[in-house]
Amino acid sequence: MAGLGLEGVTLAIIIGTLAAIVYSLRILVLLERRIARMDENLLRIANRLEREELSVLDEEKRIEKMLSAKKSSSKKH
Repeated sequence: MAGLGLEGVTLAIIIGTLAAIVYSLRILVLLERRIARMDENLLRIANRLEREELSVLDEEKRIEKMLSAKKSSSKKH
């Protein structure tokens, strides 16, 4: 049996190149999934922050209303 001829070497190079492309695509898909999960987590965090901010603003309005009621009642006396 003789070694690989020019055709065999060319075929090995092509198959190796295709394998490298498939592996690279696999890595890209995995990275895309990871980035998608990160985006979902960031959206969840942003929504949580928005809810917290709204609750803080509501609390602030409630406190301001209580303070303005105390000031108006103390002015009447």
